[in-house]
Amino acid sequence: MQRVYLGVQPHASSRLLHGLALLEQELEYAGYRSERTDLAWSLETYRERPEVKIYIGNREDCTFLRTLEEREVLIYHSGTPGKEGFYLASLPGNLIVVSGAGDTGALYGAQELARLIRKAGRIPELIAWGETPEFMLRGPVLGLQKTTVEPPRRTYEYPITPDRFPWFYDKPMWLEYLDMLCAQRSNVVYIWTGHPFASLVKLREYPEALEVTEEQYRQNVETFRWLASEADKRGIWVVLNFYNIHIPLPFAEKHGLELHQPKPMPITADYTRKSIAEFVRSFPNVGIMLCLGEALHGSLYGAEWFTETIIAGVKEGLADLNVKEYPPIILRAHAVKAEPIIEKALPLYPILYTEAKYNGESLTTWTPRGGWVKTHNNLSSMQSVHIVNVHILANLEPFRYGAPSFIQKCMQAARHRQQANGLHLYPLFYWDWPYSADKTEPRLKQKDRDWIWYAAWARYAWNPDRNPEAERHYWTEELAERFGSRASGEALLEAYEAFGECAPRLLRRFGITEGNRQTLSLGMTMSQLTNPDRYSPYKALWEDHAPQGERLEEYAEREARGEAHIGETPLDVVESAERFAGMAAQAIERARPHVSRNAEEFERIASDVEAIRYLVHFYGAKVRAAVRVLRYKHAAGGNYLERVDILEEAVPYLRESLDWYRKLAGLTAETYLYANSMQTAHRKIPFPDGQKYKHWSDCLPLYEEECRRFAERVDELKAGRLPLRAAGEEVIEPYRPAAFTLLSPNAETYTVQKDSCLFTDGEVFIQSYAEELEGLTGIRFSREEAASRGVAVEFELTEPARVLVGYFNSAEPQWLRVPTLDENTHADDRGGLSPVLRKGIKAAFYPSVNVHAFLYEPGRHVLNLGRGAYAIVGVIQADQKTVARDVSPLSERACSLDWLYG
Repeated sequence: MQRVYLGVQPHASSRLLHGLALLEQELEYAGYRSERTDLAWSLETYRERPEVKIYIGNREDCTFLRTLEEREVLIYHSGTPGKEGFYLASLPGNLIVVSGAGDTGALYGAQELARLIRKAGRIPELIAWGETPEFMLRGPVLGLQKTTVEPPRRTYEYPITPDRFPWFYDKPMWLEYLDMLCAQRSNVVYIWTGHPFASLVKLREYPEALEVTEEQYRQNVETFRWLASEADKRGIWVVLNFYNIHIPLPFAEKHGLELHQPKPMPITADYTRKSIAEFVRSFPNVGIMLCLGEALHGSLYGAEWFTETIIAGVKEGLADLNVKEYPPIILRAHAVKAEPIIEKALPLYPILYTEAKYNGESLTTWTPRGGWVKTHNNLSSMQSVHIVNVHILANLEPFRYGAPSFIQKCMQAARHRQQANGLHLYPLFYWDWPYSADKTEPRLKQKDRDWIWYAAWARYAWNPDRNPEAERHYWTEELAERFGSRASGEALLEAYEAFGECAPRLLRRFGITEGNRQTLSLGMTMSQLTNPDRYSPYKALWEDHAPQGERLEEYAEREARGEAHIGETPLDVVESAERFAGMAAQAIERARPHVSRNAEEFERIASDVEAIRYLVHFYGAKVRAAVRVLRYKHAAGGNYLERVDILEEAVPYLRESLDWYRKLAGLTAETYLYANSMQTAHRKIPFPDGQKYKHWSDCLPLYEEECRRFAERVDELKAGRLPLRAAGEEVIEPYRPAAFTLLSPNAETYTVQKDSCLFTDGEVFIQSYAEELEGLTGIRFSREEAASRGVAVEFELTEPARVLVGYFNSAEPQWLRVPTLDENTHADDRGGLSPVLRKGIKAAFYPSVNVHAFLYEPGRHVLNLGRGAYAIVGVIQADQKTVARDVSPLSERACSLDWLYG
């Protein structure tokens, strides 16, 4: 047995020693007898032993490596390794050196040498090879969050306990996960929470803020410190994310505060600053990342909160540690403009990293454009680390995804188009970590099921510009190793590449949003396809996160006018998606005879391919039906008893789409527990309530009813009868008012009627209003104050009620904008995100007003919606049914065509 002597620089860190251990393991497997030696490693003495010698060091502080460089025994022919890079070299005297840029680079170099030994079964004769990563931060996300809300806590609020998160305390699981990340050269793991401090630190001044028992607190601290230490050994930085302003439930109850605070208060600022300081003292090698948007009105208070509370807390904690260098703080550019906040904060804290979403909350394209790219470019120009966040993946769940070429092109776009140099990667089924949604016993772990997802993003975060032909060979070999043969590997790679094109294409052309609000795999309704404005579509989806192209309405308008089409059309998308789905199905069948390992997982992949094929054909047929509905709309010109022949063509397509959906529901009944990982009211598309409509079988009856009603409406039109909704013959009852007490001295009540003024200043008069609002008591205040600073309205209720808030239909900055679930997860905590009355009030010489209904429980409340003018047009009893409708003129309402489906 050949002996190999191993050396490592003096006072080696845990990362260097971990790399040495990886190398020892592979040498043993290859039949060598390795021996660590403490001989004096120097230029003059290393040749004294004739055997093969391997030396590992950090070139920045290793005397032996620096001497080899200075004497030109060690020359970096491909360039000196950059941050976290490495170079492997065979040198005279049977010496192999692993030279790392930093301890992490040396770890990666040892790891790479171990891989070469494993692949060849021996130590290579000649090595001269170096690599440096393109992205400075590379790693995935885990969520200490759950799929459902725990009242009275709100979204994101979960104390860290074994019953909620047993996996957090599972040290063997953590070691497997960290080893996987290390093998993929990931150097960061992000852990997301709403408010972690109440589970990880204790404050003498605020003992009530601790949300867990003393015993649980001690276990949490021990576990988190152990995790940070094990991660550091593998070159991985643990980063904890939190939201603002969130406070613990017992703290909120004691002080009579809401769990989520929209603006700073002395007590919340003091508590948060002290919490962060104590966290930094307790876990000095753990990073922090924060979101200033959502609950906090970041545009008003973000800079103040960041500089005076967050940064102040970090600096206070660091002062007690007597550190020489500040650790980075990562600021998430979400629901807030980060650039001015960074500019104000840099003089106070010099190391600030930034993060923004890549394709929003989905994966849609490798050609991002528009305002989103501008945001990335602005942030990356600050000469710091800018991170792209591959977020949520709402359009991919619950299926597998592993199209390496799609992922590679995305990382190239992130690097070269968005100028980013960090990756923040979500799992494919975030809210239910560590499990996938597969219907298996025991349940599958995402780490194992989605190995290719993690491996591909990590590979291209290290180097996005690898040769495509070489990459095809690489992934073929990876799949062949897992499934038993090269033939199976080639076919499976083709399948992954093909079905990986389907969901991104469908969402970017037809979706309402790229966020958590929509579950693409559960389908869409005809109304959502033909009248998307009713569902508050998120324009960034097609303006920023899609190639140039046309939505369905634009396509229909161009067709009606005989104009040429521009970019990707709806029919282009469904035809290409159907083609790719067919290619994937054929490739799976070619692979099947050659699979000799992991046969059960292969069949699960095959089932996913079949499910995606059904889904694609469902969308294809439904889009073709929608095209005909819109063609009918333009041809009829408002006379809906004309050109019904066009509408008739849509009926068989809608029935075909239903047939495909039945197949999808039948297949997934056997293979998946649910489709969406976030099962809350946050889910709106295709049907509201992610808990009630979480599986295809839940949605099928509604699609069946939609198809039946559509066919009935077409028959009525053929018989010369216009449906009541289209004819404007509905009977409308006024809302029932609820009693309330106005407590704000800067506001007053008024009666909703013609010529009433909506504000205490500025002549904004009601010209007309929806019948439902007749005689309600509204609340008015200063429009100028609301527009410039924001107005808080305090009131008291003795019964559950809905507060009717009117948003003006204008993009001008003086008017309050409707919050979106795409930017603010808490926007629909009280319901009312979608208007109940579109254009419910017409104001003389001002924009029309959409009326929203927000639910409040009995008690005192403060309505603080941020900066911008809005109207409060009534308070109504909570138990009455509110039917959403357009209050526009009859012709405009009929033009939506929603009466065809209901």
